[in-house]
Amino acid sequence: MKMDPELLNSPAVGLAEEEEADMDDWKLPLAFMKKRHSEKIEGSKALAQSWRMKDRMKTVSVALVLCLNVGVDPPDVVKTSPCARLECWIDPLSMSPQKALETIGANLQKQYENWQPRARYKQSLDPTVDEVKKLCTSLRRNAKEERVLFHYNGHGVPRPTVNGEIWVFNKNYTQYIPLSIYDLQTWMGSPSIFVYDCSNAGIIVKSFKQFALQREQELEVAAINPSHPLAQMPLPPSMKNCIQLAACEASELLPMNPDLPADLFTSCLTTPIKIALRWFCMQKSAKLVPGVTLDLIEKIPGRLNDRRTPLGELNWIFTAITDTIAWNVLPRDLFQKLFRQDLLVASLFRNFLLAERIMRSYNCTPVSSPRLPPTYMHAMWQAWDLAVDICLSQLPTIIEEGTAFRHSPFFAEQLTAFEVWLTMGVENRNPPEQLPIVLQALSVGIFPYVLKLLQSSARELRPLLVFIWAKILAVDSSCQADLVKDNGHKYFLSVLADSYMPPEHRTMAVFILAVIVNSYTTGQEACLQGNLIANCLEQLSDPHPLLRQWVAICLGRIWQNFDPARWCGVRDSAHEKLYTLLSDPIPEVRCAAVFALGTFVGNSAERTDHSTTIDHNVAMMLAQLINDGSPVVRKELVVALSHLVVQYESNFCTVALQFIEEEKNYSVLSPANTSETGNLTPVRDSPAIPRLRSVNSYTNIRAVTTARNLNKSLQNLNLNEEGGPAAFSPGNLSTSSSASSTLGSPDNDEYILSFETIDKMRRVSSYSSLNSLIGVSFNSVYTQIWRVLLHLAADPFPEVSDLAMRVLNSIAYKATMNARPQRILDSSSLTQSAPPSPTSKGTLIPQAGGSPPIPSSSSLTNEVPKPPVREQPATRPPYTPTQGGQAPHSHQFPRTRKMFDKGPEQAAEDGDDPGGHRNYISPALQTGLCDWSAKYFAQPVMKIPEEHDLESQVRMERQWRFLRNTRVRKQSRSITQRGVSRLDDQIFINRNPGVPSVVKFHPFNTCIAVADKDSICFWDWEKGERLDYFYNGNPRYTRITAMEYLNGHDCSLLLTATDDGALRIWKNFADQKNPEMVTAWQGLSDMLPTTRGQPSLSTHSLARRVSIYLDRSKQGGAGMVVDWEQETGLLMTSGDVRVIRIWDTDRETKVQDIPTGADSCVTSLSTDSQRSLIVAGLGDGSVRVFDRRMGPSECRVMTYREHGAWVVKAHLQKETDGHIISVSVNGDVRFFEARAPDSVNVLQTVKGLTALDIHPQANLFACGSMNQFIAVYNANGDVISNIKYYDGFMGQRIGAISCLAFHPYWPHLAVGSNDYYMSIYSAEKRLR
Repeated sequence: MKMDPELLNSPAVGLAEEEEADMDDWKLPLAFMKKRHSEKIEGSKALAQSWRMKDRMKTVSVALVLCLNVGVDPPDVVKTSPCARLECWIDPLSMSPQKALETIGANLQKQYENWQPRARYKQSLDPTVDEVKKLCTSLRRNAKEERVLFHYNGHGVPRPTVNGEIWVFNKNYTQYIPLSIYDLQTWMGSPSIFVYDCSNAGIIVKSFKQFALQREQELEVAAINPSHPLAQMPLPPSMKNCIQLAACEASELLPMNPDLPADLFTSCLTTPIKIALRWFCMQKSAKLVPGVTLDLIEKIPGRLNDRRTPLGELNWIFTAITDTIAWNVLPRDLFQKLFRQDLLVASLFRNFLLAERIMRSYNCTPVSSPRLPPTYMHAMWQAWDLAVDICLSQLPTIIEEGTAFRHSPFFAEQLTAFEVWLTMGVENRNPPEQLPIVLQALSVGIFPYVLKLLQSSARELRPLLVFIWAKILAVDSSCQADLVKDNGHKYFLSVLADSYMPPEHRTMAVFILAVIVNSYTTGQEACLQGNLIANCLEQLSDPHPLLRQWVAICLGRIWQNFDPARWCGVRDSAHEKLYTLLSDPIPEVRCAAVFALGTFVGNSAERTDHSTTIDHNVAMMLAQLINDGSPVVRKELVVALSHLVVQYESNFCTVALQFIEEEKNYSVLSPANTSETGNLTPVRDSPAIPRLRSVNSYTNIRAVTTARNLNKSLQNLNLNEEGGPAAFSPGNLSTSSSASSTLGSPDNDEYILSFETIDKMRRVSSYSSLNSLIGVSFNSVYTQIWRVLLHLAADPFPEVSDLAMRVLNSIAYKATMNARPQRILDSSSLTQSAPPSPTSKGTLIPQAGGSPPIPSSSSLTNEVPKPPVREQPATRPPYTPTQGGQAPHSHQFPRTRKMFDKGPEQAAEDGDDPGGHRNYISPALQTGLCDWSAKYFAQPVMKIPEEHDLESQVRMERQWRFLRNTRVRKQSRSITQRGVSRLDDQIFINRNPGVPSVVKFHPFNTCIAVADKDSICFWDWEKGERLDYFYNGNPRYTRITAMEYLNGHDCSLLLTATDDGALRIWKNFADQKNPEMVTAWQGLSDMLPTTRGQPSLSTHSLARRVSIYLDRSKQGGAGMVVDWEQETGLLMTSGDVRVIRIWDTDRETKVQDIPTGADSCVTSLSTDSQRSLIVAGLGDGSVRVFDRRMGPSECRVMTYREHGAWVVKAHLQKETDGHIISVSVNGDVRFFEARAPDSVNVLQTVKGLTALDIHPQANLFACGSMNQFIAVYNANGDVISNIKYYDGFMGQRIGAISCLAFHPYWPHLAVGSNDYYMSIYSAEKRLR
């Protein structure tokens, strides 16, 4: 059906209607679109936060080495006249040479002391080599691991040499003596910082690096050669941690401008404000500030460290600006190292940025190691010039007239800029340039401040502090220690206990406490004393779901591996109070409760009878969640049960052996033995089998499972793809649940129990219904939990199944290892077939690169096994148990042991378990739920979520979809209202990869889903091309029997239902991405075998009739039928069961079981949310009407028994007085009014009906027959079309109809037939 492109683009068409229709779509709830469905359940992968420097350093000693030789110029420098003379702002020629030298030395020390007053300073004035050596070695000895600074002024000696030497003097000052940088490195050690103020200083930096490299190489040689002289010496420290600052490049001379100091570089590093102001005055632009002279600058009032004075404020602004430039230009790790580790180094580097700016203006380029990117042109320098300008322009009036100093607007302006960044910006952008300035403005060191604030009792601060701390701990949980050390946890305990606090703030408080007690014993002890457990238990029933969730997580963490807290919980009946949360409407809360109960039983402390009883109680409560609708909850359940398994390992080993034995003795019929005619779906012709799309959840779904089985019988079950346990022997069907992707999941290579074995064990095991779990006597708790794990190993959601497989295999491995000696002695039958012992690397373990071993042909299948599908190397090394014999307690566990019998004392030897398998379960098994939940607190709070942001792409796309929906509804209505007189124009035909069993049109786009037994194919019916084909993941002995589009009006998901009761939901299909499973669960847990396969005697005649008409013997029963209500988010499910089960997809829980009151299966479901009615068609021919607002005993409001045979379709019209239309295999169509006891109309159509659908808008219904034709009828029962042949060349006859479906809006009919073809028919062209 082509849509008019102009119509699509014109917003004006029927605008009023459109807006109205749009509103309906906007109001419809969306299913399975929460964060837990769209995100991976794991914490943020943030690296350890580096905002707090863990490795702070101090520069504790400073060597000031001045080689000035006042009055004597070095021979290699020709000075200008006049020339720069000032050293440390002193003219050396203004006093005697010795006095000048001492004064300059004292001044330099004072200048450094401004930056680091606590260091030890030692001056060495015009020294000899020995004096320098003595000075450096003594400073290093005292400094130990801390940093030492070496300042060298070489203005009175020759320039450094290319051999890596600087110059000092001999004793009589008659000669210049070279001092090798190599020796200086040896004496100074590491970590050190070097400042070189001399011409050609860059040479020293280069030599330093070469010597450092030479040292490394010498050490490497010494390490290999023990006779090397260095090998006996203690290791000298690496020079890589040394920092160097040099005044100029290797080829440059220092500036000699007489207006500048001679030690310009030192002045920039140690008196930056003074030199910056002088330099500012020397620029041409300074003339714009009238009345400012160099003399006036000397008179600026104030002190550098008093921010209220002009000089202090300039210093503060200078610090902020240089910090900001560095933060914006430097790589983060370098910035942290140079500007955040050491106060003196940070100051020197900030001032070095100024040196670069000033000295470059005199053609001199300061050099640093590590090298910094150039910063002299950075825009923030203009902000500095402006601040200086504003300050200096006030000077004349302040000094002459004493007017008050006006403070600079610098910080206020930068905070405004930061605020603009916060409010206006988008998420993915660079951090704000102003951040370091903001921190300066807030006085660097906000962390200690926020820590101190916790001692305040001001109530108005509580919400702010709780918010700030929740943010801090969400990104860096290591602050837990700081909080406990300063008793900060008490603050949050009081917030949590304060019932007047809003729930949001109590939630943040309990989150903070949950971080404090997380794997931190000190925190657990402190919070236990602070009464955290009682506090939390009081809030378990709070109406705020996030609070309930975090209270449960906090409880789970406080008693995790901390027994005092567990016993405190026992005394307060904590576990019983947590039980109520197991049925909470919010899946995350149920999850948190399971986590808490899991850590409650997972304590490794010594067990008493009392605690064992509690553990059993908890286990049986948890077992009830086996069919919870949310995989997140079931994953947490497996982990919780795995804690129990670890605690009671020996008991579980006994159970595992019993099950393995029982499974071994049970023979299963092979599919070959049961194959009656038509029992198996036709084998697919090889050309039609496409390469299936890879599906994220099922990596190697069709690959062969190879397990390292420990006895022959288990190995026999390891069937190839085509084999597999028998599909229809009654024993197989004794229980429900679906198998899972673990079929061939990569981990399987190391499993003892293969998926098939576990699945067979589950179906063979002697229980028929999991409902019998509850209330069992405790002596069989271990058996019950083992069965629960078997059931979970066959979970339709791969991640749940994989986790359960790991737990089961861990125990199976130990059980078989422990029991091996005894079992081989006991049973002679086993000795013949026992494979090589796993401890000697037997044939069962393949080479890492090769393909897995081919299972030997067995009596269980009559087929020759095919070679494995997978050829690529195993994803991990094959699983080989460690050498070392049997476990210490292998002989002492007889098979008949009582469950509570503690077994031999084996505390000491427990660690010798082969393969350390205790560890194989416990640490690895976790779901990431808590860390994932914590991400909530790290989210930005200012940002509007995309779906609420009217300008966001998400919102625009949604708007487009809703407009499209409106047009489809409107255009299709105009066609159906005119009346459809024929429906036989074939608009699509294609051969499907498998026999179509269910077809479903997407309501609004041109996509149709076609399911065969276990895969789904998507076609674009307008373009005639295939969009996708992927595997649904259901086990071999099951088939897809129903499909629904969820959220069809918006972001569509596809629901598939299989006849074992499993429901799977997919996203990303029919587009360029890989299909992904959103969720999956066991919709119906007890699918009854009676109406499948072999019918019981009571229904035998019916089943015969049905199979004649429906050719359903190969499919058996009704399978699973579903109906979906988008407006309520409810999913109705039924089928080969005696109930209609209603699932609330928002809560992911079962909300209602309506008994059908019949002894046969439900074949069709139809609901009307307005009237709360459900209509069910049944296999015995009855049509039953239920009102879901009423209780189970009175909800069946009407039963019609007019059909004599299986009801193919029962349809409830959605209008207020809509009729019920039902059709049986005999072809009689009956119309009922919901309140009338008898049908109001009957039409007779074709007999032998196999499929039927009713068009919801056009009052048409179509019947498909096993006799290879389709008849389309209008509401009066007149045949408007009879389709027997495909269009096109040869006009081939249609196959027996396997399924058909109308489009919900367009007059299109999709038909699938047993000859693999899939065709679509529509009304005549002129209508469209």
